[in-house]
Amino acid sequence: MAYFVAAADAGELIALAWLLEEGSRKFYSAVADMQSAPDVAKLFLTLVMAEERHKETLRELYRELADTEAGPDFPEDLAIAQGADDQMEGNVRVSEALVWARGKEARDLLEFSMALETDSYDRYIKMSRSVPGERAKKVFTELVAEEKIHLSRMADLLDRSVTAG
Repeated sequence: MAYFVAAADAGELIALAWLLEEGSRKFYSAVADMQSAPDVAKLFLTLVMAEERHKETLRELYRELADTEAGPDFPEDLAIAQGADDQMEGNVRVSEALVWARGKEARDLLEFSMALETDSYDRYIKMSRSVPGERAKKVFTELVAEEKIHLSRMADLLDRSVTAG
């Protein structure tokens, strides 16, 4: 949340959330490529697609709230975003998480990813309470619901791996 404290307005909060979604997308994509278990790889690829949808939702919300089109370099063109391009949910650096992930078992990766998704879930709850406008609140409430689904799917897969192992 350190980046979010420095945000001056709802537009910057949305831009920072977009960057964290992009960081998580990068991480999930790389983790999917590392998997030999098809069900685990499929889950991580599903998360990649979900992060893409989240980014598009946030871009649209930014356009609405800022009353301007997000440029092609959104959100990196915003001063607040400088230095956040290697960050992902959980205030974790993508590069460090990928070094950690190499050689890890699916269970470890699922537990770590659940912690990231929990952070995102909490952040979106806070943002739904702090952004102006009913439309923005609704968007963040929808993102909360999606994060909850991600957590449930990961927990189910984790339960199956524990039962099988």
